[in-house]
Amino acid sequence: MTHTGEHPYSCSVCQKTFKHRASLKRHHRTHSGKKPFSCDICQKAFLERSKMVRHKATHNTEHPYSCSVCQKTFTFKHNLKSHLMIHAYVKPFSCDICQKSFSHKNSLKEHELIHFGEHHYSCSVCQKTFTQKGDLTRHLRTHTGEKPFYCDICPMAFSQKSNMLIHKLIHSDSTEHKKHSCNYCTKLFFTKRDLVRHTRRHTGERPFSCSVCQKTFTLEQTLKRHLKTHSGEKPFSCNICQTAFSQRSNLNTHKKLHTRERQFSCSICQKTFARKAHLKGHQTTYKGECANRQSVNQRKHVALPE
Repeated sequence: MTHTGEHPYSCSVCQKTFKHRASLKRHHRTHSGKKPFSCDICQKAFLERSKMVRHKATHNTEHPYSCSVCQKTFTFKHNLKSHLMIHAYVKPFSCDICQKSFSHKNSLKEHELIHFGEHHYSCSVCQKTFTQKGDLTRHLRTHTGEKPFYCDICPMAFSQKSNMLIHKLIHSDSTEHKKHSCNYCTKLFFTKRDLVRHTRRHTGERPFSCSVCQKTFTLEQTLKRHLKTHSGEKPFSCNICQTAFSQRSNLNTHKKLHTRERQFSCSICQKTFARKAHLKGHQTTYKGECANRQSVNQRKHVALPE
């Protein structure tokens, strides 16, 4: 059958066909979510034994292969090559159902569980369900605002490790990995996604439209945030007073009221504010008063002739 091209074994869930029964058996795990092969060092589980064996080698202290962008090291050369796709934003593996693309084949397999797998894991906040525990863990951060992945160069933090790695590219002085250039200006970008976003500044394109009020947006995530103003959904709640918000940024601003953090300061009178909008309002309303106060302070410090 290997030579004839026959695929006599068919998946009852997605109808994908296989040449060998063992291949069908491995494929079935992508639907069930079962990972029978676990690492005896860290207990991480895998769909296939070969993946588990390769993973165990990562516990080896020798990591001779180093990423030139973020300095992460690897035991095997093929792992380094796979990792570099994250920086180059190469996504050669595409989902047949929704066309979403991925840098790694394993990521595609895990994604396919969304379409075919059983949703065993449920969010206690919004009841959304997931096929894998890791997906639920990442989702819960949208409610808690937790950002456990920190850039070791600047104070930026991220909810997902992949986003942190992409962010670190901006700290690289080298243009070697900036392969995407703007046709309107000389600016270069690490990823095609960043180039597309930037190009919209030149073209004025706003491809994402609200189905309720027809307002348009440059970015899809901006549209998603906007839609919450129509649905009334407020997934971000304060852990101190339980006030809920539709956007995480509004929750972060609100929390400063509890901590009394006032990071925005008037450059004229030095009055401080918890919110930038309040500072702007102050500067507009009291501009003349602040200027007079500054003038008085300056006169107080003028030395009188003896």
